Amino acid sequence: MTEIAATRQGQTLILRLNRPEKMNAITRAMYATLASELNEAAGDFSIRAVVITSEGDHFTSGNDIGDFMSNPPTEEDSDVARFLGSLLNFPKPLIAAVKGNAVGVGTTMLLHCDVVIAAPNANFSMPFASLGLVPEAGSTMLFPALVGYQRAAKIFMTGESFSADEAKEMGLVAAISASAETEAIELAEKIAAQPPQAMINTKALLKAGTHDAVEAVMKAEFAIFAMALQSEEAAEAFMNFMTKRGK
Repeated sequence: MTEIAATRQGQTLILRLNRPEKMNAITRAMYATLASELNEAAGDFSIRAVVITSEGDHFTSGNDIGDFMSNPPTEEDSDVARFLGSLLNFPKPLIAAVKGNAVGVGTTMLLHCDVVIAAPNANFSMPFASLGLVPEAGSTMLFPALVGYQRAAKIFMTGESFSADEAKEMGLVAAISASAETEAIELAEKIAAQPPQAMINTKALLKAGTHDAVEAVMKAEFAIFAMALQSEEAAEAFMNFMTKRGK
C-alpha cells in the first residue's frame, strides 16, 4: 500500500496519510506525493473538492525524524517546500479530518484548509522551537491572526499541545465530530455539488487579502528554518528528542 492513499468519491479526491504503524510520520516521499496530488487536482476539472485525512489512530506525528535528519529540506525546491506551496496555491475547496495527534506540519497545514473537522480526541501541537527550529507553512502569520498574538506566542514558545475543544474555540477547526472523516467527506461532496467556478472564485476572494503576504512569510520562515536545521542548537534538540523517544 502507498503511504499516501488517493481515492475518488464522486467529484471529491480523498488523500489519506497511510502510515499508521509510524503514526503517519511524513517522509520526503510522502511530501512529494501530496504535492503532486494537490497540483494535479488543481488542474483536473472533474475534481471539485479535496479531503485530507488519515488511517489509524492519529492524523500525523509530524516529520519522520530519521528521514528528516537524513534529507534536511534546506532547498527552496525541496519536497517539503513543494507541498507547502501546493497548499498555499490550491484553488479549490480543501477539507481536513483530524483525529489523534496532529504534530508540527500536521497542525500548520490546517491553517490552509477551508474547513477542518476534528474528532473529540484530536490533539494539536507545533513544537518547532522546542526542536531548535522555527514554525513553517506561514503559521507565524496565520496562527496569530487566528488566535491572537499572545496565545500564539505561548503555544509556539512552549510547544504545548491543545485539545479539539480548544482548537474549535480558537477557530482552527469548524466542528468536532465522532465521525470526523465521514462528516468531512459529506461536506466535501456537498461543496462539490455547488457551481465549481463560484467555489474557486469565492475561495480566491477569501484568500486575496492575505495570499501574497503569507507567501512572503513562508519564504522568510523557510530561509530561517533551513539555517536553524544546520545549527548546533537544533542538532542537540533533535538528539535529545531521539534519546527521550528511545527510552
